[in-house]
Amino acid sequence: MNGALALTIALPLLGAFLLPVLMRVSVAFGVWIGPAILAYGCWILGDLWLTGSMQPFSVALGGFAPPLGINLYADTLALLFALAAQLLGLIFWPFKLDQDSARRQALMLLLVAASTGLALSGDLFNLYVFYELTAVATFGLVAASGTSAAYAATIRYLILSGIGSVLTLFGIALIYGQTGTLNLAHLAQLAPEQLSNELGLAAFLSLLIGIGVKAELFPVNTWVPEVYATASSRLSAFLAGLVSKLALLIILRLLLLVFHQPEAAQVILILGILGVVSGELAAWRAKEMRRMLAFSSIGQLGVLFIAMALPDGQGMLAVLALALHHLVIKSGLFMLADGWGGALQRLRGSAAASPLAAGLFVLFSLSLVGMPPLPGFWAKFTLITELAGQTEPLYLMGLTVFLLATVVEAAYLFRVAAIIYQSAPQERRPDEIPKAGGLSLATAGLFGAGLIATTLLIAPVGDRLQTIAAQAQDVDLYINTVFPATPGASQ
Repeated sequence: MNGALALTIALPLLGAFLLPVLMRVSVAFGVWIGPAILAYGCWILGDLWLTGSMQPFSVALGGFAPPLGINLYADTLALLFALAAQLLGLIFWPFKLDQDSARRQALMLLLVAASTGLALSGDLFNLYVFYELTAVATFGLVAASGTSAAYAATIRYLILSGIGSVLTLFGIALIYGQTGTLNLAHLAQLAPEQLSNELGLAAFLSLLIGIGVKAELFPVNTWVPEVYATASSRLSAFLAGLVSKLALLIILRLLLLVFHQPEAAQVILILGILGVVSGELAAWRAKEMRRMLAFSSIGQLGVLFIAMALPDGQGMLAVLALALHHLVIKSGLFMLADGWGGALQRLRGSAAASPLAAGLFVLFSLSLVGMPPLPGFWAKFTLITELAGQTEPLYLMGLTVFLLATVVEAAYLFRVAAIIYQSAPQERRPDEIPKAGGLSLATAGLFGAGLIATTLLIAPVGDRLQTIAAQAQDVDLYINTVFPATPGASQ
């Protein structure tokens, strides 16, 4: 089964190129071949993650051992996010029986393949390749709606992503010039001697800003509100829920394995604080649902960067819990926004028109602000505990900003809830009241059910996350898995 890991990347890539041709032969067959590929990927990754030995493994592609060859690294953290990529691709699949949908479905397969590659790749070169493939697929999907606003958002995203690509490539070049390798395990061995200097810090800053474009890092996140406001709700949910976390996962791997300078953590902490402040205040001022969710996502990604900046991997559990919680909540909220787009004041009377959607919005909002016993409370409590145990003023500032941002977050979310539950204006006809329904509401309900199930199983889920976090921050385990002491022990 370990050898089939590469198929979770290769099959969606192959399907992305063949799907337009297949749809010319049979539209129905072309529509269903994509979900079949993703379902197979879910089965492979789910089997590895749920029934595996919990020990990480490395797969050398083409039979060439690292660091010369390309390798995939699969610990429980990588498998979890790779599985999330395939599963969300399946949930958000654009089911349409028409020839025009071929491009959108092919791009979706490409996006899933690149996202899976970002989760599993064990070297910087392939991370960069999949980073670019993710960008290309996203450009096409954002522009697919064909509106002038979508084109403008795509151009802005393209410019910022292009700048990020240049900075990422520059950082990779600095690392290769200094060490002669791009394999992450090999870099983890060489970093203490060769990258613990000003050049190493410069490489990290280049990679941080470059990859941070997709991680919604301040200040290279100005594309977020425009893209999320114009793209389809399903694409916005995929980008906000998963792709931003994969970019953050890359930065986290680099911080744990390669860059141990305290200055690197301090930069992340400062940018995280600025992201929280700018994102939450902008969300509080937003007058439209999707823009509010977009700015809110920026603020919540800032919180993840604050957690990531904790010294010696102390925030690893908080990062993992907050990231998965944000994935579920933001995906569900963007699904509700599919029927609740436009000005917030238009939502008056929506609770009466769609009581299930209103209930889901309240459920997601309560968990997002940290109401016990919902999972959001435990995720935030974990971060508060770790930040409160620090003595440096910058971390205490991060704690203060985080608590104040939670108050602001509660203010704008509950304000929207109050609008939803208000009576509709008498002059408005029933058919003019925005309704969240259909497949989008069913998808939001799926995420709501997952949230409730997690609440009921919070103890075993917490134990599992602790195991994943401990394994992910074990640098020696990472190195020994890729370069086993006994030949052939890890393949």
